[in-house]
Amino acid sequence: MTERKPPGVSFESWTDRQIRDAEARGEFARLPGVGKPLPADVEQPYDELWWVKRKMAREGLAVLPPALALRKEAEDALVAAMKAPSEQSVRHIVEAVNAKIRDMMFRPPPGPPLGLKPYDVEDVVRQWREGRARETSGD
Repeated sequence: MTERKPPGVSFESWTDRQIRDAEARGEFARLPGVGKPLPADVEQPYDELWWVKRKMAREGLAVLPPALALRKEAEDALVAAMKAPSEQSVRHIVEAVNAKIRDMMFRPPPGPPLGLKPYDVEDVVRQWREGRARETSGD
């Protein structure tokens, strides 16, 4: 669209004509993303660092230092363990996060201290059983 608007023609009608002509030539059919839904974040307020956050997510980078990220993961693991369908699943979830905690305890990364110790698997399983018993008794 390099031509200028002719004098005496309103911008609206001139623009509409340009769009209709481009559409007739099929120029909109070859645009990237055609037929795909808009991104989910289109409704979010504008963020100046949107591109940094998107790049970090694409590269799999964490915003938190490793110790804080593991704390968050450990909290999420406990929640997942309490919702697990079986005792075997509870043990698997807790043992997996315990392995990560032990690894970080013996080879601490730079940043704030971890401040975590491995969970007592039997204690977590006991809590899971108690939660299940409360659910089945109607509490």
